[in-house]
Amino acid sequence: MDYEGRFLGAAEDIGRLGFVLEAEGQRFLFDYGLAPDRPPLYPIEAPPVDQMFLTHAHLDHSGMVPWLAGRQEGSILTTRPTADVSTLMHKDSLKIARQEGFPEPYDDRDIEATQGLYECIRFGQTVGAGRFEATLHSAGHIPGAAQVELRGERTVVFTGDLFTRPQRLVGPGKPVRCDVLCMETTYAGREHEDRHDIERAFIDHCDDVAHRGGVTVAAAFAVGRAQELAMVLADQGLEVWMDGMARRVSQIYGENAEFLRDAQAYQRAMGQTKHVYHQKGRDVALRDADVIITTSGMLEGGPILYYIDQIRNDPKSSVALTGYQVRGTNGRRLLDDATIDLDPHADPGKRVHKVQCEVRHFDFSAHAGHSDLVDFAESTGAEDIVLFHGDHREALVPDLEVFADVHLPERGVPFKV
Repeated sequence: MDYEGRFLGAAEDIGRLGFVLEAEGQRFLFDYGLAPDRPPLYPIEAPPVDQMFLTHAHLDHSGMVPWLAGRQEGSILTTRPTADVSTLMHKDSLKIARQEGFPEPYDDRDIEATQGLYECIRFGQTVGAGRFEATLHSAGHIPGAAQVELRGERTVVFTGDLFTRPQRLVGPGKPVRCDVLCMETTYAGREHEDRHDIERAFIDHCDDVAHRGGVTVAAAFAVGRAQELAMVLADQGLEVWMDGMARRVSQIYGENAEFLRDAQAYQRAMGQTKHVYHQKGRDVALRDADVIITTSGMLEGGPILYYIDQIRNDPKSSVALTGYQVRGTNGRRLLDDATIDLDPHADPGKRVHKVQCEVRHFDFSAHAGHSDLVDFAESTGAEDIVLFHGDHREALVPDLEVFADVHLPERGVPFKV
């Protein structure tokens, strides 16, 4: 029996993911996100569905769920940390839209309605989904990030964002046997350095900056990356501070210990990390800290712009970028030409500044690299592999078509598997 799929976003590109699967008389939606540009970019409007699955809380996967919840009543199958962190992200997105004057895609009532639709289960737990059975498995990306296994006449696995190597925060995502594999391809055509080497280089850099009397401002995504960095820096003799939404996310992760690789190590790292609660605390952190972990990860807003403004003329200090910097973002601007836009609302001639402090990039990405994606896909035994969420996904085709039929769907265009 053929199943029909359609991507509402993030087929041949990255961001605003949504995937509709029609199978055996039912319709399922996997993720429904937005791209947090200025203004945000949205997926195609979702049709009515029987069941939704939310793989994890990052905005490009979860950002438009309240829009759906305000219009439909079906449950949203996910994990507890994903549900709780998504609520934080939804409230923050609405706050930013109001501050920036962007159209509001949903309101506070929609966010409240969303919370009532979450059906939270553990990894390995199986529940009914109409004629199908659904099981969530760790995707190894961030705490609570799930692969969705949907078993009917055929078994479909939707990976969400996938990482197949161990991190401090979570263990690796492992392959699940299936007939149809829908796999993200963010890092198709690229490989990662050895994770141990990246961690060692980051620790050594922070230590060097501290010894010369500077501070390292580490740009980190609030959801997953900030906590990973805190664990990497634990027990290294450095004074580490954390600012931004990461503090609240860290608390949620601490309350969901079963989704952590090592709950004791996590609590130890959090206990060693000091937190910024207000503006005065930022000045204290700049004076006392060796490392300040703060948002946003691509320098598009948040407390990090204040910190960079304070250290940009200090050659002893450093900005450490710890994730991929999308073209057109402040982070990419800083990497490419050592300038930064500190105030998007200011006069264009006054808001872009030269950065004199050191700038470094460390590949702490939690997306599987090319070889890991190939090995993962082959281990699932899938006959059909659907590639999405990548702008270089065609690089995988020669390696995958040796053992499976490979599909490269386009946004909005139905396809069969």
